[in-house]
Amino acid sequence: MRVLLADDNRKVRFALATLLQRRPEIAVVGEATDVTQLLALLPSVNPDLLLIDWQLPGLAEAGSVPALRERFPELMIVALSGRPELGHEALALGADDFVSKIDPPESLLGAIAACVARLEEKQATADVP
Repeated sequence: MRVLLADDNRKVRFALATLLQRRPEIAVVGEATDVTQLLALLPSVNPDLLLIDWQLPGLAEAGSVPALRERFPELMIVALSGRPELGHEALALGADDFVSKIDPPESLLGAIAACVARLEEKQATADVP
């Protein structure tokens, strides 16, 4: 699974990348610090999964998850925030999952595992004639 990280906090991106490097089925293919970088990277790195800070600079102005879905319909999106109360909003706007940054790492790994399973299922059905 190819993962793109989008968070304006360098320490958060580093922690996410470090956590994901332990998983052989996951490759971090890029990092963005704002929506401008994110939109520039998405077509070139072609990720399967976007881990995005729900309060990423420029996200609201860019149209949030619905706009990303319109441009990249196959992209799976897991929203992240230090404010757990924003989870309902993220899911209502189309994120595949929401993980609070204050949750243990296992919560994020569980959300990613669910995305890996969906990707594998999609690939398996695409291979069937």
